[in-house]
Amino acid sequence: MDIALFLVGGLLLLALGGELLVRGAVRVAECLGISPLLIGLTLVGFGTSTPELVTSVQAALRGSPGIAVGNIVGSNIANILLILGVSALLLPIAVSSAALRRDGVLGAVVAAVFCGVGLAWTLDRLVGVVFVAGLGAYLLHAWREESRAQEDHGAAYHKAQAFEEAHRHGLRRAGAPMSQARLRRMLLSAVVALGGLALVLFGGRLLVDGAIALARSLGIAEAVIGLTIVAVGTSMPELVTSVVAAIRRHADVAFGNVLGSNIYNILGIAGVTALIAPTQVPPEIARFDALLMLGASLLLLVVARTGWRIGRREGTALLAGYAAYVWVLWPA
Repeated sequence: MDIALFLVGGLLLLALGGELLVRGAVRVAECLGISPLLIGLTLVGFGTSTPELVTSVQAALRGSPGIAVGNIVGSNIANILLILGVSALLLPIAVSSAALRRDGVLGAVVAAVFCGVGLAWTLDRLVGVVFVAGLGAYLLHAWREESRAQEDHGAAYHKAQAFEEAHRHGLRRAGAPMSQARLRRMLLSAVVALGGLALVLFGGRLLVDGAIALARSLGIAEAVIGLTIVAVGTSMPELVTSVVAAIRRHADVAFGNVLGSNIYNILGIAGVTALIAPTQVPPEIARFDALLMLGASLLLLVVARTGWRIGRREGTALLAGYAAYVWVLWPA
């Protein structure tokens, strides 16, 4: 019972804290006159990945690489097979050829790089610097592309848009003078953001403690818990935002949300984790799960390229693939 409370409580605090953190930070940025596009690509885009970030960093600091790395790899696998599968069942997803070439290929490339790091290197600070620099370059490129006001938006843009649609939070135009009332709103928003950060940090600790305790009580590897329960739990915000986008017939947003999340997870979450708490990639994850993540990324390119859509039949196949993966992963 205590383990269940730790797991459920941790996930709830992560979800609530993550939303408060993003909302508060966005309002502060708006009061400071930062452009809505830049806010969406950075604060919203990276802020929605805070649950994964805090969980992986805290697990690495606790000396639990199976949970830290499993959370990253498992989240990417769940994003493609589970979340995209559910979204496609709700509404067939039309795929833009430009988005697939740009973001889909990049997602497969960074997955391949992660596999190479896991097999031949480790998540040390050098890798962290390279990954975070890669994320910065990706966001800079996305900002330049979106600034051209093109209709074919990228994955980073859709990731932010998915959050805004799910929470009915539209980015406001900023630039008005800093009045006293506006200053008070900014200070209040800063308090909300700090409160959200505190909830995220506490929730991450509860989730990691519960995951470690669950692995010990069941006598199974921590990596299994990290790849499944923790990964799916921290990916729930992505599931919600993608499902809402699909229900509102914005299937392209659901697709971009998944691609963007996978890029953020590897370059951002793995990069920052490596910078703060360098950790080994468990051999079992490097030799199987990371390669499966790469395979799923490549499969997504093939499935999406077929007719430039992901229909209900493909969605069913993706869900079946995820069920088979969990069945293989968990001990009998």
